[in-house]
Amino acid sequence: MERTGYIVLFTLAMTVLVALTLSFLFYGTKDQVAINEDVFNKRAVLSAINSHLDTKVDDLNDEEVLGIFDKQIEQVVLDMDGDVLDGVKAEKVDMAKEKKKPEADRQLPLYVYNADGGNKFYILSVRGNGLWDEIWGNIALEQDLSTVVGASFDHKGETPGLGAEIKDNPAFARQFKGTKIFDDNGNYTSINVRKGGAKDRTHEVDGISGATVTADGVGEMLYRGIKYYQPYFNKIKSPSKIRG
Repeated sequence: MERTGYIVLFTLAMTVLVALTLSFLFYGTKDQVAINEDVFNKRAVLSAINSHLDTKVDDLNDEEVLGIFDKQIEQVVLDMDGDVLDGVKAEKVDMAKEKKKPEADRQLPLYVYNADGGNKFYILSVRGNGLWDEIWGNIALEQDLSTVVGASFDHKGETPGLGAEIKDNPAFARQFKGTKIFDDNGNYTSINVRKGGAKDRTHEVDGISGATVTADGVGEMLYRGIKYYQPYFNKIKSPSKIRG
């Protein structure tokens, strides 16, 4: 009995010790984890305008990433009618949570990059579904609000070597540069991810071999997600030039 009691007390003591240690580690590193996540998300946004940065995103340190956001990024949050919401920063919008809301109640983050020379690039955040779980991305548009200057994508659980290529293979995202989301008549087309290869490089990119469901998910995400921003774009650009 004494030995059994000793084992119970020892097990209880170790359980309490481990719990206290884990709690200490969690709360002791909580602030740093939040900072790291913030920088990671901002790198993803900047990746969409990688070709227009003086230094490539992968070569920027954390302080430089934060510096670009502080000095050159205007953060806007929109409602689904295209109106700007006061007092809210785009980085505070959790797209995973917004995706669960009714469409009419969602908020949209918009990042406006003020480049040297006066050019502006509009970075849109989109979120959808892949084969296994959610996928998301950032699409950057030129001031004409049609020409794509870059894109970045990520996922929660796509298959390595297949659907995960939307993130792991930089060539996939590079295809989007120079594509357009409107045709010459001003009609909204988005960008199609075509199985078997793009036929119209202005409005299409190549799909991913063996990952049809993920590629289709990217195409659907872009069509729906970019269209959400059109009410706002219609308000800042002549309605006669944008119809969607």
